[in-house]
Amino acid sequence: MSRPVMPTRILIVGGGGREHALAWKLAAEPGVNEIVVAPGSEAIGDEPRVRIAPEAAALDTDAIVAVARRRSVELAVIGPEAALATGVADALREAGIATFGPSAAAARIESSKAFCHEVAAAAGVAMARAASFVDTAEAREYARREAARGDGVVVKADGLASGKGVTVAETADEAVAAIDALAQAGVERIVVEERLRGPEASVIAICDGERAIALPPARDHKRLLDGDEGPNTGGMGAFSPLPDLPDDDVETILRTVHRPLLAELARLGTPFRGFLYAGLMLTADGPKLLECNARLGDPEAQVILPRLAVPLGPLLLAAARGRLEDPVGARIAVLPGAAVGIVLASGGYPEAPARGDEIEGIESARATGALVFHAGTRRDADGRFETNGGRVLTVVGRGPDQAVARAIAESAADAISWPGMQRRHDIGAAEPVAAGVGR
Repeated sequence: MSRPVMPTRILIVGGGGREHALAWKLAAEPGVNEIVVAPGSEAIGDEPRVRIAPEAAALDTDAIVAVARRRSVELAVIGPEAALATGVADALREAGIATFGPSAAAARIESSKAFCHEVAAAAGVAMARAASFVDTAEAREYARREAARGDGVVVKADGLASGKGVTVAETADEAVAAIDALAQAGVERIVVEERLRGPEASVIAICDGERAIALPPARDHKRLLDGDEGPNTGGMGAFSPLPDLPDDDVETILRTVHRPLLAELARLGTPFRGFLYAGLMLTADGPKLLECNARLGDPEAQVILPRLAVPLGPLLLAAARGRLEDPVGARIAVLPGAAVGIVLASGGYPEAPARGDEIEGIESARATGALVFHAGTRRDADGRFETNGGRVLTVVGRGPDQAVARAIAESAADAISWPGMQRRHDIGAAEPVAAGVGR
């Protein structure tokens, strides 16, 4: 195995909790001189060796390329799915910059759920039975037939929906209402799937177009309220490792899911270099793919990255160059113990999140030993943090086991407050609540 190359100047595109966690992890690695985050946030810019470029919006390809050139970055890492779908990775590669993030064509595995089903079918990957429709009447009829089987159906917007364009329908009437709502919202293509049963697992791999190395698995909780109730969100918390998918078993997922998908994408002429996220349902018949994301998950990133026992930067650079070398077992070494992350959200989230509320207790939360990653904050005129988005913070507890990590995360979450703050109290509970099927 060749000696890993350590990137010294890294650009991260984005400005949410995932990008904060990436900046925190990469900035602390040996040999890193500077992390630039575009556009970043004021809180991300507080991290040592991290600078922000607020003038460069994540979807502004020209501005992102200009920042990368001006800062002489050796590696660019793309965070948000919308930036990938827009082609930011393509523009950076065309500018000669090593970029970790798939092309817009390869990122269709997330930006089009119908395309994901097509790729999975061609690759022989077990996935939820589904059909896609541009005709609303045909979608309604298919949903009624699926609902007659008795297990309910899942209705999804075909394109990007930030984890929220999903309805789990128990009855045909609920499915039809969901289809009509998407059609009225202007969704052009609708996907109707069978409803799978079981706990979810997020298995994310670092990919170089051919090879894949797995990050430790995590479980995201998509529903807003305790007990897996309420509307779907972008994610209200996560934990890692999983009691029902040990880290040692992830190699099977790579062999049956990630590698076949990579081979099919390469066959199509769209090799995938980036984080390939497999959202899985652990059914009684074995793991089945729900859908793919083309990037690191959020809030999964906030609990996965603190568990890594090795530098991440050299792996991302090698994958960006198409030169990834599989470690023993094809998974990244992790630290012992567990991590539990609780998302704190604004009042009104996910429909109409409030902004401008002063946040109290961040330093008290850190004093518990928790990490605090900012997703939607800004500083007011007096330098205090206030809410500036739906998902505002993720507090992460780490400990020798899940119970201790959860206790630290709960204590940290209890220390933070603002008017209307929303959170769950069952993330990483002893008996994990299944996270639903939306992502």
